[in-house]
Amino acid sequence: MGVIMEVNFNEEDKYYLAKKKVENIKGFYSNLTSYIGVNIVLIFINLYTTPNHLWFYWPLMWWGVGVLFHGLKVFEVFPVLGKGWEERKIREIMDKEKENQSKWQ
Repeated sequence: MGVIMEVNFNEEDKYYLAKKKVENIKGFYSNLTSYIGVNIVLIFINLYTTPNHLWFYWPLMWWGVGVLFHGLKVFEVFPVLGKGWEERKIREIMDKEKENQSKWQ
């Protein structure tokens, strides 16, 4: 059904992939730092201004879900959108493009 291709990366490609992974990890840690800092401020504001009406947990919870999924993707724990899925999707799109080009030639 599908073609399994062995990919041999040269040093430049390996460097690019490693650099991209480091940038993704750096982005995750930046997101996590913002999440912690902003939510500490929001908790303080909420408890200082309206301690009887707690609302800080809403951004804490929903942004936390986003940070969680970001971490799962960056550290490749979430298999659905992992590297294998990306490669399969790229191959699928490339194959469709080849089919479309050959239809009109």
